[in-house]
Amino acid sequence: MTTTDPRALLTDMFRAAVASAQPALCVPPHLPEPPKGRTVVVGAGKAAASMAKAVEEHWKGPLSGLVVTRYGHNVPCERIEVVEASHPVPDEAGQQAAKRILDIAASLGPDDLMLCLISGGGSALLALPAPGISMADKQAVSKALLRSGANITEMNCVRKHLSAIKGGRLAAATKARVVSLVISDVPGDDLSVIASGPTVPDPTSYADALAVLEKYGITPPQPVMDHLLAGSDESPKPGDPRLERVSTILVATPQMALERAAEVARKAGVTPVILGNALEGESREVALVHAGIARQIVEHDQPAAKPCVLLSGGETTVTVRGKGRGGRNAEFLLALTVALDGMAGVHALAADTDGIDGTEDNAGALLGPDTLARAAEAGVNAKERLADNDGYSFFSALGDLLVTGPTLTNVNDFRAVLVV
Repeated sequence: MTTTDPRALLTDMFRAAVASAQPALCVPPHLPEPPKGRTVVVGAGKAAASMAKAVEEHWKGPLSGLVVTRYGHNVPCERIEVVEASHPVPDEAGQQAAKRILDIAASLGPDDLMLCLISGGGSALLALPAPGISMADKQAVSKALLRSGANITEMNCVRKHLSAIKGGRLAAATKARVVSLVISDVPGDDLSVIASGPTVPDPTSYADALAVLEKYGITPPQPVMDHLLAGSDESPKPGDPRLERVSTILVATPQMALERAAEVARKAGVTPVILGNALEGESREVALVHAGIARQIVEHDQPAAKPCVLLSGGETTVTVRGKGRGGRNAEFLLALTVALDGMAGVHALAADTDGIDGTEDNAGALLGPDTLARAAEAGVNAKERLADNDGYSFFSALGDLLVTGPTLTNVNDFRAVLVV
């Protein structure tokens, strides 16, 4: 290991992962040829504004459009309007923007191009309730899903079936050629799950959405239940002729981010071990697996000899039982702290590549072999904080939060466990 500062190396790897998905680099190579008619940009997600800026800077010819991004994620554009809205719980601003985007789609003809910029967070931001469902209804269901422990595929299955624009409905509403440039933030890069797939076929059904609510014991508002039970106006399915004019390109993925981080590790004389780019499950359970592998490396140099780093991506979940603060990365790291119990030579970082861990102001946090001892000195009990889902407060008390601000991109969570 050529560096003597494990935290600096972990932070460098995280920054490299984020840099791999910056729209200024990953969008321009995939721009299509201009059409005979108009080019209109629409989009939604945490990276929507930065993607729109990248398009503006490299597009030759007339351009207009509208994208919606999360509050605080705006990037000034000259020809493409940027609207900010709420995430992860939708709001009226997102609803109005989604209605305008759907109207834009319907106004385009066969000679036009609708360039769609899709990234993580788009599902909450592109919030246009289906007829008969209010924004308050959607908000109630969103809050229940976020607390339930449902994974992103399950949550977006429900969201698609409460929407007038997601699940392929945006592309079905236009006669224009559609090109979607997508930054993936979901396990397996499933296009139908990223931002709830507004321009791609939806393989799920109303029955699937009902099953998700039943699985997690969620009783939705009556208008939502009535809508799901009626099951009318199903989302476009694979093979739907309305989506024949759509092409989709993945411009950045979690795997690309992990590979970039691995390059940084190698240059530092550390062997990277990529465990997977699509890990799911409860944050604290995923932490136990990482802790077990780290222990095997410490004691037996398996599956790789020290120094090495375990890298993983994906999106874990948290079933909220306590009243503390913290997103899934803080939860993962706090559970890892407890499981490692001060193990010598193990350092770790866990953070969301969008710069926001859940709804807090941090991207994630860092831990080292001395974390538990420092917490004890500060009078902070790790197990009690974990029971209260209070990872944010735990790492805040130690000065170990990782704060980056919005990164204007999103390829999901990044985890690195360094064993030296």
